[in-house]
Amino acid sequence: MTAPALSGNTCAMETMSAAANDPEADTPMLFGRVLDGRGGGRPVTWDEAREWRPGKPGEVLWVHLCRDRPGVMEWLEDELRVPEPTAELLTSDETRPRAFREGNTLVATLRGINFNPGAEPEDMVSLQVWCDGKRLVTLRRHPLQTPRDTLRYIDRGAGPSDAGALITSLTERMIARMNRSIIDMNQHIDELEESDPEEEAEEMLEKISTIRRNCLALKRHMSPQHEALERISRDSPDWFEEHDRREIAETIDRLRRYLDDIDISKESAVVLQDELRARAAASSDRTSYLLTIVAAIFLPLGFVTGLLGINVGGMPGVEDGDAFWIVVAMCFGIFLMQLVLFWRWKWL
Repeated sequence: MTAPALSGNTCAMETMSAAANDPEADTPMLFGRVLDGRGGGRPVTWDEAREWRPGKPGEVLWVHLCRDRPGVMEWLEDELRVPEPTAELLTSDETRPRAFREGNTLVATLRGINFNPGAEPEDMVSLQVWCDGKRLVTLRRHPLQTPRDTLRYIDRGAGPSDAGALITSLTERMIARMNRSIIDMNQHIDELEESDPEEEAEEMLEKISTIRRNCLALKRHMSPQHEALERISRDSPDWFEEHDRREIAETIDRLRRYLDDIDISKESAVVLQDELRARAAASSDRTSYLLTIVAAIFLPLGFVTGLLGINVGGMPGVEDGDAFWIVVAMCFGIFLMQLVLFWRWKWL
């Protein structure tokens, strides 16, 4: 079962649907906040974000952009002075997780599980990150729930207080969402183990194959993120404080556990699949064995009846009224002799 591909014009469709109610719908910005350093933040418009400069101590600008909208590349290069190769990376569809330091800035590409309608768990959504300690820019193409989760905490005054804490919050929530897919897969495996394999073996094998494909895809897509997070923890600029590095280390440990859980789910699916196939093979072998025994029993009986049933004159016993019963008795005797022989040879 394959999920329908998400449209490449996701951001354009969002713009059209929100234009009537959102004054920022025709700009690259999905939302923006200026963190106050105490867990809260105030909204900013796209024009304010473009002209923003660090003001009060502790203030950090966070803008979340749709990278497909016009003006993103120009703003990155002209206003933030992002080098062209880095700006191209931030706005491209290259989604392999990676992270590197560029002077006093941190650049990263992270992946999150796609929980959008019609998507499969292995359909990943990328989030590009650029931060210089005072301004954090996150970019995405398809809807991603993690930034909105962090935004809700900021609006309630309980969010991160600086750029490093904001990055750790985003990565932590992005990795934590993996647990939902892992739990769902484990529940499906438990349900399949409790099902009756005799009644729905083919359907079970199909579901197990889907689970295995999901596990392999998640492992393939999420394993590089482990290295990216380690680079963030190891090579981040000085504004990424020590407590932020500890938080990233905890997130790395959680990701490692999730990857181990994916391996366990995959192995459980393999064991269950092998068991179903072994049962199916055993059932097929029993059927073939019974058919072989039946054929072995009726082969000599068929030979005798065929020999005596040929239409040739002079067959002995034709005129004798007891010939039919003699043939029946002879066939019955052959049948009993076969049963005895098969039993002695341990075929039965």
